[in-house]
Amino acid sequence: MRLQGMTHTVEILEASPVTHNVRRLRVEKPDGYRFTPGQATLVGIDRDGWREERHPFTFTSLNEWDDLEFTIKIYPDHDGLTARIGELAAGDRLILEDPWGTINYKGPGTFIAGGAGVTPFIAILRARNAEGGLAGHRLIFANKTERDIILREEFEAMPGLECVWVVTDDDSAPEHMQGFVDRDFLKRHVEDNTQNFYVCGPDDMVDDIKSILTEMGAEPDALTFEE
Repeated sequence: MRLQGMTHTVEILEASPVTHNVRRLRVEKPDGYRFTPGQATLVGIDRDGWREERHPFTFTSLNEWDDLEFTIKIYPDHDGLTARIGELAAGDRLILEDPWGTINYKGPGTFIAGGAGVTPFIAILRARNAEGGLAGHRLIFANKTERDIILREEFEAMPGLECVWVVTDDDSAPEHMQGFVDRDFLKRHVEDNTQNFYVCGPDDMVDDIKSILTEMGAEPDALTFEE
């Protein structure tokens, strides 16, 4: 069980759209605050009625950056924390806790993400790219529609990174993008079952993919997912 750590109140320096329902928040970085790419923290809003309402969000910045960055999918219909985060602007303040998380980089392999589940992989892939390229790395990213794909242009510009886009509910998307990341898909797209696999997304998707990859011969130690 993760225990509550030290809290930090930080100012939002910039809030901008990434897609139609995803926002980028650039915020102050507390002195000495460090994390491992792939980690997250609990985030709350420094407003009456919201200080104790905290949800986990992954850092999408790198330690070398002067500020912290979060890339957050907004759910306005839920009338919860992300809906309020979607209304924030520069000058508003957030409450952060200490970093934590179980998405740790083990080496080249295939990253499989569903929707906002890509966020732990953003900092990992940015870090690998900054350190010399992404040969041997593949990103399989599933979304409902083509316009939901987060940071598509940035991922496609990373040298060596193979990108496979999958959409499930978009008749207008190119035919090669449509489908589901299911057993047939993985058998077609995964030739090396001994490689590292990183999986993050909705719980049902993660459970199904873990089960399928295990059946296909993936080693348990080679499967990395958020617990």
